[in-house]
Amino acid sequence: MSKVAWKGGALLGPLPPVMVSCGDGVQDNIITVAWTGITCTHPPKTYVSIRPSRHSYPIIRETGEFVINLAPASLCRAVDYCGIYTGAKVDKFARCGLTREPAQVVRCPIIAESPLSLECRVTDVIPLGSHDMFLADIVAVNVDDALLDEKGALHLNRAGLLAFAHGEYFALGPRIGKFGFSTDKGKKKKRK
Repeated sequence: MSKVAWKGGALLGPLPPVMVSCGDGVQDNIITVAWTGITCTHPPKTYVSIRPSRHSYPIIRETGEFVINLAPASLCRAVDYCGIYTGAKVDKFARCGLTREPAQVVRCPIIAESPLSLECRVTDVIPLGSHDMFLADIVAVNVDDALLDEKGALHLNRAGLLAFAHGEYFALGPRIGKFGFSTDKGKKKKRK
């Protein structure tokens, strides 16, 4: 396989296009973010990177809180809309038919239609260039009970999550493996 070398750029995919809700219960907004991920397991930490010019930036900076709402493919149109239009001019909850729901710990709302919502408290704001990274502790997780089995185990594959790659949206496909399957660690060998 031959490759062509390009100069460095923000080309990584797929990414999770998430709807980040923010606000204080009076002034709420949603911003779509693809620059997000997990940075640590213990303590659970995440981040979102946002341009300072975006309407949500000063809201998150002032409140120190946000919620990462994972998006199923069924919300693709809302995800796209919330990434294009500014909350300074439109109520994205109303325009997209999304439901505000109280969070468990933070003041900003979660999106009821999201199958999984991570409530976050900002610990650091790191200027990176075009975007600033809001590094945050995950202080609560809200899970749709339809994703849980009878024993309470999470089956995130049931969520039908959306992916984003180089300007396009995709529905995640079927599971093709699970962590550790390449070494058969999950199988116990019978002794003779």
